[in-house]
Amino acid sequence: MRHHATAIVATTVDYSVMVGAVELCGVGPVLATAIGALAGAITNFTMNRRFTYNAVTVRASSQAWRYALVSAASLGLNTAGEYLFHSVLGVQYLAARVVTSAIVSNAWNYPLQRYFVFQNSLPNRRVHEGRTNDA
Repeated sequence: MRHHATAIVATTVDYSVMVGAVELCGVGPVLATAIGALAGAITNFTMNRRFTYNAVTVRASSQAWRYALVSAASLGLNTAGEYLFHSVLGVQYLAARVVTSAIVSNAWNYPLQRYFVFQNSLPNRRVHEGRTNDA
């Protein structure tokens, strides 16, 4: 749940920057997707580190390089999706971005952030049906 709450905030930043770049600055939708994704990534890293994974005891630099790798791939996937849906298939640019980001968030961002970027901050306990059991 925390990942999705954080993703909603980061996506709001991402989309706001993207739409502002297109509508106010005249930037093309594909480039604006990359610019918005960068703003969203910075927001997402900061919130995930503190809120989602409470990973503040692990050095940020050790997480940042992994996050940068995951985000770079995410940026590529989001930009390619925008190109495919908007430029090739003719879907309106914001609708194309929504579809693309939902796919990328669930299939790429969440698993890699949880098990690669913030892996050292995951608890060594499992919670099952309201009880905490040592793993």
